[in-house]
Amino acid sequence: MDKVEKPVLLIHEGEKAGQRWTLQSDLTVVGRGNECDLLLPERQISRQHIRIRRSGGQYIIEDIDSKNGTWVNGQPLKGEQLLQDGDEINLAMAVKLVYMETEATAPIARADNNAASGVVATGIRLDREARRVFVSNRELDPPLSLPQYRLLELLIDLKGSICTREQVIAAVWPDVMSDGVSEQAIDALVRRLRDRIAEIDAQHQYIITVRGHGFRLDQGG
Repeated sequence: MDKVEKPVLLIHEGEKAGQRWTLQSDLTVVGRGNECDLLLPERQISRQHIRIRRSGGQYIIEDIDSKNGTWVNGQPLKGEQLLQDGDEINLAMAVKLVYMETEATAPIARADNNAASGVVATGIRLDREARRVFVSNRELDPPLSLPQYRLLELLIDLKGSICTREQVIAAVWPDVMSDGVSEQAIDALVRRLRDRIAEIDAQHQYIITVRGHGFRLDQGG
């Protein structure tokens, strides 16, 4: 019999960041109380904060009258809502979960033997609405400059494909003619972005130079 893939919740922010929870049963309750299936220790989380239930082959999320609220993709959750692959669920602005329809599509976190608890994910992700950047689940602070952020966003959107220097200019300096940006300016921007990422994770080279072609992002794995 073929294995049935189950949806997973990836914990991106909060005390359990980097861990994942597989939705094994038809009903999963998430909250701070010991009776919950997925226990989140943050004080802002209600004892029973949300429930996720299976209906046919789909999953539906509902806020259980939580004190500090729930947001799905930045919108307040009112009543029930059908979950879609990749949906971001924010509980009380304290914990961020990402719903993945199958374990096969969920990124695999690499273990950090020095971590005090659980699994710590490696990689870079963006909170595009707030223009925040997280490396290995730690936020870059102070934030990136606008050119640095635009370059990183471009690299992430290309998902490992080569980013040409022309694409960099169009994304980072959209109001400047291509011949108005020197090779040195692009290289300096890439170098500064690498340095900022290395403030959190200096063990992995995320931005790879492809000589004669441009750059690409290596998220690791």
